[in-house]
Amino acid sequence: MINKIVQSMADMMAGIEDGSVVLLGGFGAVGQPNALIDGLIEQGAKDLTVACNNAGVGRIGLARLMDLGRVRKIICSFPRSSDPVVFETLYRAGRIELEIVPQGTLAERMRAAGAGVPAFFTATGVGTKMAVGKEHRDIDGRTYILEQALKGDVGLVEAWEADRWGNLTYKQAGRNFNPVIAMASALTLVQTQHVRDLGQIDPDHVVTPGIFVDRVLHVPYGDPSGF
Repeated sequence: MINKIVQSMADMMAGIEDGSVVLLGGFGAVGQPNALIDGLIEQGAKDLTVACNNAGVGRIGLARLMDLGRVRKIICSFPRSSDPVVFETLYRAGRIELEIVPQGTLAERMRAAGAGVPAFFTATGVGTKMAVGKEHRDIDGRTYILEQALKGDVGLVEAWEADRWGNLTYKQAGRNFNPVIAMASALTLVQTQHVRDLGQIDPDHVVTPGIFVDRVLHVPYGDPSGF
């Protein structure tokens, strides 16, 4: 019997190694798997490369992970948030690496990894510092640069609902990077607001099929009424 639902955060975080590439869902705070970030903090893995939309806010979640010295490199589109004190302090001190990636390119690098596409050409970034050192190619009279797929050793995902097979749906803007992260990661860990019985989720509503999911943890919060 397939049952990907685990009962504890310790089980959820088992096997994450130092030096892992961690793909983190969310657009700002929306759709970000905060419970899993806290679980990763407690688990203890270090020397991490984290790829996500931004570089954390305040001193909680991702910012706290960085503040503890556990992140070696951040790959993101928006390193400066409303309260980027932790990232800016670390970056100015030379204690964290930064790779800025345009948001559409970041999403496509993850999607490509999940689809088995090793690299792709895009016009985004041509003529800027982000194109330095990358292969350029002229196609139909326009210049493109080559971007590499972005694979994750671990993907941290927030879903709205899941069943024991790992089929997932998302709620509104909470969908954002989460589906492509689930596809692009070797180990996909999901916190879900609701757990449904098999058959309760309409197959037409499944965004991420369970084949891309390894572990699911029920983390209820917010509106208890569900849909």
